[in-house]
Amino acid sequence: MNRFFAFTSVLLALIAGNAAGQARFGIDNSDLYDIAGEFAFVRVQYDSYYDGGWYGGPWLTDFPASDENFLRGVARLTNVRVMSEPIVLRFDDEEIFDYPFLYALEMGRNGGLSLSPQEVENLREYLLRGGFLLIDDFWGERQWDAFYRDFSLLFPDRELVELPPNHEIFRTFFDIDGPQMIPGRGGRQGIGQAGIDIASNHAVLDDHGRVMVLINWNSDMGDGWEHTYDQWYPTRYANAAYQLGINYLIYSLTH
Repeated sequence: MNRFFAFTSVLLALIAGNAAGQARFGIDNSDLYDIAGEFAFVRVQYDSYYDGGWYGGPWLTDFPASDENFLRGVARLTNVRVMSEPIVLRFDDEEIFDYPFLYALEMGRNGGLSLSPQEVENLREYLLRGGFLLIDDFWGERQWDAFYRDFSLLFPDRELVELPPNHEIFRTFFDIDGPQMIPGRGGRQGIGQAGIDIASNHAVLDDHGRVMVLINWNSDMGDGWEHTYDQWYPTRYANAAYQLGINYLIYSLTH
């Protein structure tokens, strides 16, 4: 039995943890890492319509610092034992079925994501079998339209719904007042890209109302994680990024 379906045996470890931490996550959590840890952070590598150029493509943004820092935050603020190094997989890789939580970002840049039929089929099966995909960090209507062109192929018969501030996903671990606009480092004074300062969360639900895909629009949790130790990046945004990310994670592992 792979880790994806065996995960219920460790869920009791998720309930307890220090949920009150508000400072930056600057302590050494190496003793909490586990080479065979209960949780591995999986970042999705995907193709964009336009070549990513020298930096490899939008999927690589903030990597690996944001992923590693988020794992440190999970280790410190919860009792989940984590693997210290993130994993990179593609949607058409059968290994995604070993992991209940996938993270992708910047899917509206470079013309949007380009999905092959095999990727669509594999990802659809993954989500319907209980998987969770978190999509982060894209901004404005133009990037939304570019993202949605191929993403809509995944579940053409399912409505994309906006989650209200009282949805349970905002209460699973931290008590959060709905979606939060977390600026990138360039907008660290509280202004998002293109002057956008209002975030929203959108979701694809399964037949039982479970969130399969969570879309964090007009917000950049990845930069909040990446710049945890940057003295010029406001602590309140870094904290909000960890609180949201941990809520999404705990929801994905308990639903």
